[in-house]
Amino acid sequence: MSVRRDQYTHGHHESVLRSHRWRTAENSAGFLLGHLKPGLQLLDVGCGPGTISVDLSRLVAPGRVEAVDISREVIEVAQSIHREQDLENLSFSVDNVYELSFDDSSFDVVYAHQVLQHLSDPVAALREMRRVLRADGLLAVRDADYGAFAWSPSDDRLTRWMEIYHQVTRANNAEADAGRRLPRWVREAGFRSLEVSSSNWTYFTEPERQWWGQLWAERVLHSDFAEQALAFALVTTDELHEISNAFLEWANDGDGLFIVVNGEVLAQR
Repeated sequence: MSVRRDQYTHGHHESVLRSHRWRTAENSAGFLLGHLKPGLQLLDVGCGPGTISVDLSRLVAPGRVEAVDISREVIEVAQSIHREQDLENLSFSVDNVYELSFDDSSFDVVYAHQVLQHLSDPVAALREMRRVLRADGLLAVRDADYGAFAWSPSDDRLTRWMEIYHQVTRANNAEADAGRRLPRWVREAGFRSLEVSSSNWTYFTEPERQWWGQLWAERVLHSDFAEQALAFALVTTDELHEISNAFLEWANDGDGLFIVVNGEVLAQR
């Protein structure tokens, strides 16, 4: 029987990986850090280029971190980026969250960051994460909630971008507003003792605005999101260029503000 493989809305264009490489345990796993200690065995699901994985491996050493992603391309990027670092307790490998290649009860912690929003069956994925957790093991999941994003000044073109993004993810059987749905999904997967929180990425300073605005100006033109939006006939090329220009104009506005809202859940197996 073939294993499910979902359509990843963002793809792995350089503008996407640039965003992923910015992520650290501090800015993306703060809700988990107080629960980590040396000696734990941790699985990082959907690790991308592995910047968070590296931080986590240092926090649990001499415990081990297994970092997995379904994309062989991005695993090769992670291995290349971190080859020069002395991290004997960190391994990168290709794996599928719906059928992880680990034995039952293999890990003390399973962490998944910005993963569930891209899946057609997040509860099935969570059940598989639960399978590889030890008794009383800890799940840590964090996902953006696009419907809760806020920006200023208002711009009809950015409002249109958000509408298109939701349409693309729905066409992919994914959930852009995953952040608010995490508690229900986690409970349905059989976890208990949930701790629910939220945290934001906020872009306001000149460097922050330029980084975020230019990143999305490229993504709406060149990433898989753009290709899918066009393939689904949700948008025209001209409209994508208008949205790209809107992000650049926002980036150049001295009062520009963009808030990315993330839902978080810690839960016991």
